[in-house]
Amino acid sequence: MDDNNKKPNKVNMPKFNLNWMYMIIALMLLGLWWSNQGGTVSKQVPYDEFQQYVRDGYVNKVVGYDDSSVEVYIKPQFVGQVFKQDSNRVGKNPMIVTEAPTRESLGNFIDAEKKEGHFDGSISYDKKNNLFNSILINFLPIIFLIALWIFFMRRMSGGAGGGGGGVFNVGKSKAQLFEKGSAIKITFKDVAGLAEAKQEVEEIVEFLKQPQKYTDLGGKIPKGALLVGPPGTGKTLLAKAVAGEANVPFFSLAGSDFVEMFVGVGASRVRDLFRQAKEKAPCIIFIDEIDAVGRARGKNPAMGGNDERENTLNQLLTEMDGFGSNSGVIILAATNRVDVLDKALLRAGRFDRQIHVDLPDLNERKEVFGVHLRPIKIDDSVDVDLLARQTPGFSGADIANVCNEAALIAARHGKKFVSKQDFLDAVDRIIGGLEKKTKITTEAERRSIALHEAGHASISWLLEYANPLIKVTIVPRGRALGAAWYLPEERQITTKEQMLDEMCATLGGRAAEDLFLGRISTGAMNDLERVTKQAYGMIAYLGMSDKLPNLCYYNNDEYSFNRPYSEKTAELIDEEVKRMVNEQYDRAKRILSENKEGHNELTQLLIDKEVIFAEDVERIFGKRPWASRSEEIMAAKESQDAARAERELAQKLKEEEKEIKEEEAENTAKEKQAPIDTKVAAEGKKVTVEGKVTVEGKSNGEEQANGSN
Repeated sequence: MDDNNKKPNKVNMPKFNLNWMYMIIALMLLGLWWSNQGGTVSKQVPYDEFQQYVRDGYVNKVVGYDDSSVEVYIKPQFVGQVFKQDSNRVGKNPMIVTEAPTRESLGNFIDAEKKEGHFDGSISYDKKNNLFNSILINFLPIIFLIALWIFFMRRMSGGAGGGGGGVFNVGKSKAQLFEKGSAIKITFKDVAGLAEAKQEVEEIVEFLKQPQKYTDLGGKIPKGALLVGPPGTGKTLLAKAVAGEANVPFFSLAGSDFVEMFVGVGASRVRDLFRQAKEKAPCIIFIDEIDAVGRARGKNPAMGGNDERENTLNQLLTEMDGFGSNSGVIILAATNRVDVLDKALLRAGRFDRQIHVDLPDLNERKEVFGVHLRPIKIDDSVDVDLLARQTPGFSGADIANVCNEAALIAARHGKKFVSKQDFLDAVDRIIGGLEKKTKITTEAERRSIALHEAGHASISWLLEYANPLIKVTIVPRGRALGAAWYLPEERQITTKEQMLDEMCATLGGRAAEDLFLGRISTGAMNDLERVTKQAYGMIAYLGMSDKLPNLCYYNNDEYSFNRPYSEKTAELIDEEVKRMVNEQYDRAKRILSENKEGHNELTQLLIDKEVIFAEDVERIFGKRPWASRSEEIMAAKESQDAARAERELAQKLKEEEKEIKEEEAENTAKEKQAPIDTKVAAEGKKVTVEGKVTVEGKSNGEEQANGSN
């Protein structure tokens, strides 16, 4: 290799260590302590020299100890004569140390000098402290101050582990690092449904495990992938499965972890995160709720901007696809608000792929129920198909909540197993709320509620595209005085006729009150709200109006205060909404008038039983002539599964037949090669099964013969 291509040796610069700061601060505190002590400079002198200092009047204080040692303090004006130095150099209280013959002789000498007037100071006697006590007394305050300082410094720097939460580490990344053999036990087997999303994510893991497989063909490994979908659909769960499956380091953090009260901290944390990732490459970075920092920049400056968030986003954009090289680093991010993300973040080269994690459909909900039912003790009455049909629009988190709620309900009633009814009660409670059987209603109110709910049930049963009924109740639940449960059709595309049928069924309660009681009540408020929103959506957004066809007035600008249509158009929209709702209201009244007897019978049954099911409605109105979309899908799925199982069985039988033929040919060849006597000794019992010959029970002789060959 050419020497010019070699990278220059990297100079290892010494890293700044906070321990040096601690040491400097400790020395400063020690110096401060000694300065406050006033100085204790001492000088050892003979006893006769000490006597001469006393006679000359230099001595201010004498302290005698029980070991005959003497500490002598000199008067300030005579410090220069005794120590031969300036008083500023020796401190405020310098002393000389000497050794007296005995404490008695010292006392006699001092008394004699006092009488002669040579000594006018003080004398005292004390016990000699040992060295340990002296050190303890002198240095304990210093040690305490140093320990206290280190404690506060460590607390401020985020603990002994140097985490990213302290003052000194405020610019450090808060990402959790999961490496091979970490505590995360979630794998792709724990992720039910989401087949397409799981395949995309598995491919990303494969990029890091075998990059050569893709780069040999000239391809480049994607920089990042964005998981997009409603809340609770399993975006974070997919990321956890990646962390559990990948044999590479996995950095996990939330978008809000970049946000801090200090200016420039977010950008610093982004730099630190990618620095760590480059050191651990190949690796994966997962940013949950990236919309916290990835919101579009400068969308409306008049509303006030967040420069700090924009700086963080700019740094993230630079790190993801700047001049620097991030080879081997793949970024995963999750959000349920992809519409507010900056366009620069979504371009190719940054987030190359958008993986849509949608709400589970019918078959996927069955799989999700299968995962969450594993730890729950259920009996034979639990129908997973019915539960999957009864929970349209439920996310994975909602289904987990249903299973948990059913287990709690069963435990509340003292059951050993969770039954079908417990799951139905759990769904009812989550959708409608808790039953309020204590709410007092009069007979007239009960009849009005029963007429209302029977109106919904009747029209939904008699219209082709209305949602099929499951159960109706007049027991108050949550804020509602009565409720009806349906099996909504999960259509990929919805026609105008289907939406009008749903609107007519929703207005069936108000129409029944008006038709059979001659008065209307407040009980239809929720129905009217839903119908009005649906009508406005059909006319203003979907272009399903005769007077405003093929026009959509949807405005995606969240900061816009202006409607995208004129006042005249607004009046026309209002008129069309009014006309559409009134048409369906009249249609509901007409259907109920034609089926008055069945509706009255259903009302009376509802008053008597309080709760009726689809079987009761079918007995009154007859079986619905239309098959539901869910039943068609499940029937098609069962036929596909049966066909696939049949193909797999045929393939398995074919492979077994092939193996038997190969074994037969191999045995024949061995018999031809072996000696005659060995062949006779090794011949086993042959059994013919459907024209196929198999050899059973080989003797030791055959094994030996085979070994010799």
